[in-house]
Amino acid sequence: MNWTDLLTREIKYAYHATEGLMDLVEDEDLAWKPSSGDNWMTTGQLLYHVAESCGMAMKVFVTGDWGMPEGVSMDDTGPGDMLPPAESMPAVTSVSEAKDLLAADKELAFEMLSLAGEERMQNEPAPAPWDPTDLTLGQRMMEMVQHLVQHKGQLFYYLKLQGKPVNTMNLWGGQPAED
Repeated sequence: MNWTDLLTREIKYAYHATEGLMDLVEDEDLAWKPSSGDNWMTTGQLLYHVAESCGMAMKVFVTGDWGMPEGVSMDDTGPGDMLPPAESMPAVTSVSEAKDLLAADKELAFEMLSLAGEERMQNEPAPAPWDPTDLTLGQRMMEMVQHLVQHKGQLFYYLKLQGKPVNTMNLWGGQPAED
């Protein structure tokens, strides 16, 4: 398997489809969140999270820097400690900001793909504090693309619940443009 080719294709697709959905969000809808249940992100919080869900997450695995304060290790935290309540999550202040953040995250994803290299992606173990499964760096990087895709689907349903005219083509985004 060639991780570089596979991840390049998946990264291009995920960001392309996500960019298309972001184009359908309006600034006045950033405070919207589903009315039933609890612990929902606002649309602005979701856009912020979407814009850091792949490249930044890949960087953690590629560099090994989990951003933990000095003296604290990943062994000191449990999976539940990694998920803050929605109301404490940061939000974008505009769709334009979200698009800029997403573009930077996409660039970072490709930078991490290049930095990791095929050999490391194929062979290097990449443990995660939330999952003890023995996976390689390439597999973890693919999981981070899937993380973006999952939240892209969440954005699609947010738009649908807001009454926006979205359909399956919006969700899947068509074919990504050739770079």
